[in-house]
Amino acid sequence: MTLKERYEKTIEYFRINRPIAETELVYEDPFELIVAVILSAQCTDKRVNMITPALMKRFPDARAMSEAEPSEILEHIKSCSYPNNKARHLSGMARMLVEEFNGKVPSDPVLLQRLPGVGRKTANVVASVVFRKPVMAVDTHVFRVSQRIGLTINARTPLSAELQLTRHIPGELIHQAHHWLLLHGRYICRARNPLCDQCGLTDLCKYYARRK
Repeated sequence: MTLKERYEKTIEYFRINRPIAETELVYEDPFELIVAVILSAQCTDKRVNMITPALMKRFPDARAMSEAEPSEILEHIKSCSYPNNKARHLSGMARMLVEEFNGKVPSDPVLLQRLPGVGRKTANVVASVVFRKPVMAVDTHVFRVSQRIGLTINARTPLSAELQLTRHIPGELIHQAHHWLLLHGRYICRARNPLCDQCGLTDLCKYYARRK
């Protein structure tokens, strides 16, 4: 099977079996999403979704959050992982949005990465989810699943995987493909004990072929 065929069959499978693939983070606007994505580092979406309602009620926009001390933000996010660092990141991110972007979340992934607490993955999530930019956010699930299926070859880093995936996935599908791979990794192609008997990609999966 050629690499092109592998991509085509993978895309066809997800189009049929997971036609709707979206982030599981709950958000109302770009600012709430970037807050949620920053909080989601090393933390489950379920936990973040428990935190954000009260947090956003207190700080509904960048200006409101920019006027708060990190210690005040911390009070609302203590139940997530690394709350002290994230409180500082949220405070700095909100201040920069107000000072340099008129309080609006930019759509350009390069500009997004200037914000405190926003690395390449977070920037790509926001740019693809909200603004439908053709950028691929590679988290641990996307990295693992794309490697196991054989969509990426000898990708040692998330950036290497990202470049390979965006090279072969049609631009208009990249934002959706991120969620296809992520959700497949979260619920089926798990790091430990993958549920291969529930996967419809075993006929083209390199990982499954080695396990047999």
